[in-house]
Amino acid sequence: MGESDSRAVARRTLIVIGLVLATVAVLFLAYETRRVLTWIVISVFFAVALHPLVTWATRRVAFGRRWLATLLVFVVVFAVLAGLIALFVVPLVNEGSQAIRDIPKIVEDARNGRGPVGGLMERFHVIQYAQDNADRIREYASGLGAPTIAFLTGVATTIAGIVTIFVLSYLMVLEGPRAVDAALSLFDDRRAERIRRVGHDCAKTVTGYISGNLIISVVCGLLTYAVLALLGIPYAGLIALFVALADLIPLVGATLGAVIASLAAFTQSVTAGVVTVVFFIVYQQLENHLLQPVVFARTVKLNPLTVLVAILIAVELAGILGALLAIPVAGILQILVRDTWDARRGRPKEEPTVGESETPVDSPALDRSTVA
Repeated sequence: MGESDSRAVARRTLIVIGLVLATVAVLFLAYETRRVLTWIVISVFFAVALHPLVTWATRRVAFGRRWLATLLVFVVVFAVLAGLIALFVVPLVNEGSQAIRDIPKIVEDARNGRGPVGGLMERFHVIQYAQDNADRIREYASGLGAPTIAFLTGVATTIAGIVTIFVLSYLMVLEGPRAVDAALSLFDDRRAERIRRVGHDCAKTVTGYISGNLIISVVCGLLTYAVLALLGIPYAGLIALFVALADLIPLVGATLGAVIASLAAFTQSVTAGVVTVVFFIVYQQLENHLLQPVVFARTVKLNPLTVLVAILIAVELAGILGALLAIPVAGILQILVRDTWDARRGRPKEEPTVGESETPVDSPALDRSTVA
């Protein structure tokens, strides 16, 4: 082996080692900053979703001023979110105050087996279990200090994340067109137009996903309200609104809402609780395997089987965040694959070639004897 060959091998070895180290460094950095990266991904998601609305407001409401349109849209979004929170918080505060005043009566009824709570406790022998395990329950209660601190820390982190996502989304919507134009200026006109077209299709996929998800959540909320109202469950509208919001999370959202709704139904009566549980079991199967694939097939232009497989894989890989992003990511990948296929006319190359010089096979200068 000559000296030049040894240098080439050494150079390639160093390149491979460098690439491996760089990959490890990037993965380590991504792991250490996974919380911030998650916030950024969610911010991009909301920015893309709000971009069409801001563009419309810029033309129709804000007299061509994008900063004003962005501000108006985010104020409206903030007001809507504040209104939804108020719909939950105000009844909860009122009911919480009433529950605190009624605690002595509730405890007395529970001990005597009266009322919905007392009936359930009597049926499932809760009081007897509490008496038999009083020491263990006190020991468990004394150790709740650390989990409480962890819970408060998690709440503070969640609030900080929401504020960060809101600010990032605002800046992305406001500065997005400039950043896109600056990035596209690095390419020639033909390639820039292609990138812009693909980006527009990807944005439409995200918007279609959001609209489809909202349709499914509205259906879930209306059906939940109908069932709870027929059963005479108190605050059926409030519970149905919570279920509709929770249902925005694919696959697991309906389950989260079902737990709250079923607990509320069991406090009314055992029969109401059983009926509510059966309703949610049936509805969730229909939503996951029929309603969701069909709606997303129309709004995101994805095959129903692709929708279901994408959600299952994403949930396994990234949990709730994966469930939220599975369908738009699958739609974006489909757009990229289709664009690549169309650009290359469905072939590895626009025109088949031979030889190291990649001479076209139909070239007159090609020596057919060398091909053979």
